[in-house]
Amino acid sequence: MPISRFEEYKKYVLVASQEFFRVETLSSLVMLGCTAVALILANSPVAESYTRFWATPITVGIGEHSISKSLLLWINDGLMAIFFLLVGLEIKRETLVGELASFKRAALPIAAAVGGMVAPALIYLLFNAGQPSARGWGIPMATDIAFALSVLALLGNRIPHALKIFLSTLAIADDIGATLVIALFYTGQLVWLNLGIAGVLLASLFVLNALGVWRPFLYVLIGISLWIALLKSGVHATLAGIVLAFTIPASGRIDADLFLEKSHILLNRFRSSGSAGKHILTNEEQRAAILALESACRGALPPLSRIEHKLHPWVAFLIIPLFALANAGVDFRGSYSVSLVDPVLLGVFLGLVMGKQAGITLFAWLAVRCRMATLPSHLTWRHIYGTSWLAGIGFTMALFITNIAFLNMPNLLFQAKVGILLASVVSGAIGFLILRRLSAPPIPHP
Repeated sequence: MPISRFEEYKKYVLVASQEFFRVETLSSLVMLGCTAVALILANSPVAESYTRFWATPITVGIGEHSISKSLLLWINDGLMAIFFLLVGLEIKRETLVGELASFKRAALPIAAAVGGMVAPALIYLLFNAGQPSARGWGIPMATDIAFALSVLALLGNRIPHALKIFLSTLAIADDIGATLVIALFYTGQLVWLNLGIAGVLLASLFVLNALGVWRPFLYVLIGISLWIALLKSGVHATLAGIVLAFTIPASGRIDADLFLEKSHILLNRFRSSGSAGKHILTNEEQRAAILALESACRGALPPLSRIEHKLHPWVAFLIIPLFALANAGVDFRGSYSVSLVDPVLLGVFLGLVMGKQAGITLFAWLAVRCRMATLPSHLTWRHIYGTSWLAGIGFTMALFITNIAFLNMPNLLFQAKVGILLASVVSGAIGFLILRRLSAPPIPHP
């Protein structure tokens, strides 16, 4: 009986999710170390050198056809586009075959994510409405999945696997909301010509997908052009990563049945040609069988899976830690002092600490109460409530939105970063303590 595409992806998602949890947990440790280093350097005798280093101008291109930015902006606008590409690939995978693929499975984490975005934004505006700082209302909406999952990892078998899936799905839905907020509310003055060029490039990517072009190189090449067009259009350039992800093919050139048939033939060919030479270097038949099998493997694996698998370690262990190293360095000895009554600091801190846990729990409860969703087996409301506190760890996406919202507003930037750091520590600690008191699940993790 032919294996459906859905069944193929289900098997892939199980393996991918396990790898995802492992990489995200290790990544959070690297990111935590980079954050500590950034804070130490920013408050040490080399603080001025630390700041100057990230301000180093770098020019890429020739003559008029060049882009000149500081190292900090190359990280925030350039490398973070790759981060958003990975986010987009994860979102596309989840909407095809993951927890977002069916309304029944997706309803609870989506409802929770909506509450976890609305409540923090409202709390922030409660302190900043009518002020220039109101522009930062999107800052406390985000959840840092790497740090949140690392806290769950510390709890070991006390935590059901279903809770990790819930938190991951919630964070992905949260990323969708944060991306829409950046696209709709944090754009500059639009340059319609460049925006039109970006539209043509995006259309060409969808055409490639429709024509069945599977070579990732072509998508990456056009994606770089799309990034440049968006950079010069007024729309934040990192969104190029998201839209590029949705054009990447999610199916292979050959289906599972054909792959099994071809691999069986090629393996038999490899086995039967064993007597043609003692070493594979002198056995042309075996070399030919291996090369053909390699080609079949590439044809069976969707470009989406291939790109996601290759990007994940680079994003987790290089791009995000580098982003933390460049952006988390808050100088507490500088001209700006921490004020616990500052509206920006209060709005960000309370939005993440109080808004996240209240909004997620309330909206999740309403979804179950209205029979739109059901509570997964082996999960209790204490699990959901403890996880809602972990969602208050904003960090990466919150710092990213801060840099956009308060560009050229150093005092507001400082207060927002302090609020993010404080809220992430408090939310993580309280979430850990709540979940730690839960007993181990009755069944082993899959």
